[in-house]
Amino acid sequence: MTRYKATISYDGTLFAGFQRQTKERSVQEELEKTLKKLNSGQPVKVHGAGRTDSGVHAYGQVVHFDLPQERDVEKLRFGLDTQSPEDIDVVAVEQVSDDFHARYNKHSKTYEFLVDSGRPKNPMMRHYATHYPYPLDLASMQEAIKDLVGTHDFTGFTASGTSVENKVRTISQATVERDNKTGFLIFTFTGNGFLYKQVRNMVGTVLKIGNGRMPVSQIKTVLESKNRDLAGPTAAGNGLYLKEIIYED
Repeated sequence: MTRYKATISYDGTLFAGFQRQTKERSVQEELEKTLKKLNSGQPVKVHGAGRTDSGVHAYGQVVHFDLPQERDVEKLRFGLDTQSPEDIDVVAVEQVSDDFHARYNKHSKTYEFLVDSGRPKNPMMRHYATHYPYPLDLASMQEAIKDLVGTHDFTGFTASGTSVENKVRTISQATVERDNKTGFLIFTFTGNGFLYKQVRNMVGTVLKIGNGRMPVSQIKTVLESKNRDLAGPTAAGNGLYLKEIIYED
């Protein structure tokens, strides 16, 4: 068997998430359907670097899969790209060693989150940016978001019911800027891993700080208390993008 690594992008609007679902459409299922056609009807298992939730998008999701023979990587990429649904794009394919694993090899992830702030909202972007119709102070948000950088226990920013026991993660970048052309806010987070709904919970908290309903020190309070009830609401998934995954090797 020959192992391949693929970088893919997708519009998450019509997907129930990346991971295969019993009754709903998923990115993994669609890729496996295409690979089955390219592999003479034999099933192919796709392994993703991480899961994205319903409605969440990706520029740079990474997957790996095995095929029984070597392929020209550009022909394989072209075949995957053209035979997959239009809301999936296969950006790149490369042959990798047999011990490469998209999920378990050490890597960092970068997420972006777009917020359409103020009124009225842009209806053309309703699936691609989360609308927040309330006044926001960018300076206080930029001050508060710095407290997320570093190695912390992110229990207070994790969705309740998560089965992951170790909630310590390292964030190397956490910023929020306003795009001068669109007026949208762009949140950027880079880290060695993110917990279930962690990015959306962090965004929801920073937005509430920007609206003056939480103090600038609230990030520190949530981290120290590990209390989810002290953080802001979970921001909607339509503004979230898995931007890039970089492997250490």
